[in-house]
Amino acid sequence: MDLGSALSIASSGLNGIEYQYSVISQNVANASTAGYASESASVTSAVAGNQGTGVRIGQTVVNVSPYLQSSLYTQNAKVSALTASSNSLAAVESVQGSTSSDSGSTETLSDQLGNVQSALTSLASTPLESSAQTAVITAATSLTDTIHTLSSTYTQQRQTAEDTIVSTVSTINQNLTQIGQLSKQIMGLKAVGADTSSLENSRLEVMNDLSSEVGVKFTETSKGDMIVTTEDGTKLPTRPDQINLNDNTVTLPSNTWPLSATDNGTANTTLTDSMYYKAGDSNSAIAGVTVANAKGTTTDITSHLTSGTLGANITLRDTTYPTMQAQLDSFSATLINRFSNAGMSLFSDSSGNTTVDTTQGSTLTGLSAGLQVTSSYSDDASTLAPSGSITTISNVLDKTFGTDSSDVSGTLEAPSSGLGASGTLSTGYVGNQGLVALATALTSDQGATISTASTNLTYASTVQTTISAKVTNVSGVDVNTEMSKIVALQNAYTANAKIISSVQTMFSALLDAIN
Repeated sequence: MDLGSALSIASSGLNGIEYQYSVISQNVANASTAGYASESASVTSAVAGNQGTGVRIGQTVVNVSPYLQSSLYTQNAKVSALTASSNSLAAVESVQGSTSSDSGSTETLSDQLGNVQSALTSLASTPLESSAQTAVITAATSLTDTIHTLSSTYTQQRQTAEDTIVSTVSTINQNLTQIGQLSKQIMGLKAVGADTSSLENSRLEVMNDLSSEVGVKFTETSKGDMIVTTEDGTKLPTRPDQINLNDNTVTLPSNTWPLSATDNGTANTTLTDSMYYKAGDSNSAIAGVTVANAKGTTTDITSHLTSGTLGANITLRDTTYPTMQAQLDSFSATLINRFSNAGMSLFSDSSGNTTVDTTQGSTLTGLSAGLQVTSSYSDDASTLAPSGSITTISNVLDKTFGTDSSDVSGTLEAPSSGLGASGTLSTGYVGNQGLVALATALTSDQGATISTASTNLTYASTVQTTISAKVTNVSGVDVNTEMSKIVALQNAYTANAKIISSVQTMFSALLDAIN
């Protein structure tokens, strides 16, 4: 081997070391970056004519396990969905009280209803005592206030869910189209054999963010493009060309394409109890989430968007809170009718009606928000026991709070199906129960929904932590390992530099000898 070859080999070694240094620097700099996968330098021995010629720098390898990454993305979506649900439902938990005997709560529906019952029992003993009369009205008003608070909380949290859907869709669009933009660059570089590791890592970071927003699956093509679908396989385009449209039709990245959660781009919807979403229903007043398609139109894919922050808020908006509202409306209608049936129309709807038709459950929507103590009693509490008579009071205590079949069936049975603005919701429990039992069933059912979300979140977070640890073992950056690589590279650099210095000295000696 001549001196020129030795110098060339040592120089290529220095170039290889410089390249490896840059990869290590990139890893260390992104050690705490969410979604970043460590990179490995690709350096191989260069050989020509059975003779070593130094080292060859290859394409940087991104350390990823597709299976583990896919598992993590799925778990990210689950945790985000449960977090969104648990955080939202906490507002309901804070106002509904607890049915647990050791909770110390006195604010549940059954507690408030029990107060009305107790006040009526006391009034039966002293029917002419004004303070006893007033106590009944106070307890009844407290009950309606509790119902109003619950109804208002459902409405507020449902509106928050709607607003979050709109903002989340905007974020999803930004992430989808950023993936599309990065993929286009990756495909271009792959076509000419250039390194794509930095772009791939940038794409992984965006994919990690997207997996928390909605349940998705990722499939990379042989050319380097990334195909994104929902968990059930519905395609979410990242660029117009993926659905056979010209890329020039959209400026990427975009927060308004390919998904839309509003009607014709209008402002966020202000929800009312009478509004609902149902695909294909002309009476549906809430916009679904649509995706752009190859025909230049859009397709409603709301039912395909599951898990993640988006999926959770769709469920909260369209199912969870409408069901809770339907349960409360059913209870309120039953409260009005059972008191009226016993001869004491203590409660009425917002229009002052002291009986409610429960045969059409959908017409009860929003009833609880206007529930009130009937004005004839609130204006003159003495009408509760006219001339000291306790006949009606006794009838109420016997019938309104009764559990016999005649007291809880027929027109007095709480409607349990065909509820909500869409007429498709059910309470989840039977309606032929006593008033106190109905109140307890409502609180228990909603409490179970809240508890399930919280419990499942704890479990899902534990699984996420376990999968994250496995991903880190494969893809994470170990700073100590990277530092040890630097030490080895420093030694190699010194050795290569020594060879170059020696060759240069030998060249100088040779030139001096010639001269």
